[in-house]
Amino acid sequence: MSRHHPTPGLLGEMLRVAAAPDYARWEDQIRRTGGCSDPIHITGWTVAKDRASGEVLHRYSTGDEPGARLRIACGNRRASRCPACAWTYSGDTYHLIRAGLAGDDSRDIPATVREHPRVFVTLTAPSFGPVHNRPAGRACRCGKRHQEDASELGTALDPASYDYVGAVLFNNHAGQLWQRFTTRLRREIAAFAGLTQRELKEVARISYGKVAEFQKRGAIHFHAVIRIDGPGGPGTSPPHWAGTDLLDRSIRAAAAHAYTAVSVPAAADQPARLLRWGTQLDVRPIKAFGDGSDITEQAVASYVAKYATKAAETTGSLDRRIGNREALVLLDVPDHTARLIEACLDLDPLYPDRRLAAWAHMLGFRGHFSTKSRQYSTTLGALRQTRADYRATQEREARGLADAEPDSVLVLASWQYAGHGHSPGESVLAATIAHGIQLNRRTAREALQGTQGEQGESRE
Repeated sequence: MSRHHPTPGLLGEMLRVAAAPDYARWEDQIRRTGGCSDPIHITGWTVAKDRASGEVLHRYSTGDEPGARLRIACGNRRASRCPACAWTYSGDTYHLIRAGLAGDDSRDIPATVREHPRVFVTLTAPSFGPVHNRPAGRACRCGKRHQEDASELGTALDPASYDYVGAVLFNNHAGQLWQRFTTRLRREIAAFAGLTQRELKEVARISYGKVAEFQKRGAIHFHAVIRIDGPGGPGTSPPHWAGTDLLDRSIRAAAAHAYTAVSVPAAADQPARLLRWGTQLDVRPIKAFGDGSDITEQAVASYVAKYATKAAETTGSLDRRIGNREALVLLDVPDHTARLIEACLDLDPLYPDRRLAAWAHMLGFRGHFSTKSRQYSTTLGALRQTRADYRATQEREARGLADAEPDSVLVLASWQYAGHGHSPGESVLAATIAHGIQLNRRTAREALQGTQGEQGESRE
């Protein structure tokens, strides 16, 4: 079915939904979810009473809603599952990362954080065998010059010799590799500064925000903002000896150090392995404003936010857990990705504590896609709470409760889960609503970024 030419049955349902007398309220519900493609349905009621007099100030029941239910956003971060909720998650990640680069007065992160040493780091996986690629100025090892969207990119040149086991074990232990890297990084900074680790804590703190990304070959790698602060976090100045060069040297030393490697014991026919970062390490200074040579705060925040909503499905994997091997054939999973998934299933009995089968759809990776240190900036929870408080204020005003003291109002409520999703016709209409919302948000964001860029140029 073409997106632009719906079948008569689908078109008929779309017209039925749009012509329904309660369509305006249905549309309002979908807009409130941001155009969620798989909203949660709930039924129930809520009553607001004056604590002192018992007077009913407001009464609400889903019985008056379209279909006698209220729709709320699913909140899934994956763009493959819900583009609308993923857009919101991406926006939150953008603000979280940028707040740690440019400051945010509402979060008690001063703009002086821009003066702290900070770099954008990419840590990659090692090679598990040659793959089809697009090397600059020459052909791939296979002899072809692949197009940018070629399906064979990232797949093994010789599947028989490719180390699929090593690839999924690396993905599975990537979180531990990152933890060891950050621990070693603090030691390296202390060593370069001529301090003990205890003395370092008294004068400096290392903060970071990172996101995971799957390469075409199915190997995980991390992009991270790493910053040196004073001992009290972003609101305190780093020591005079702390600079971008020192941070760069320390990162490279930590990534290459033997301590950072993770050992995997032998099991059955699998030999013991020592997992470590690949040799491709990129460390780039972050500038407040662009000067043509270094990446900017805007670029970094946008880049991290972009990958916060993606996962292994970018390699052709599934975006949910796999029940059996037959699903790989039925769902036409690409051969290279299917081999990685099968490696997870084969290894699961050998390493039961690693839960490789449960995370086979993620090619073994079991960590969080976006994480940050405690003092880097605000939190996703705080951003969501701000949004929830704003909507709660709107609701209070709409219900005529804006002037009532919160402690003087007693709220009683009862809610039940009643399903999720849309009918086919509703899905098309909801996608149209979501597209309009995202277009408006994108336009507003670009206008804001343009204003910030002009301010940066005027400061320079």
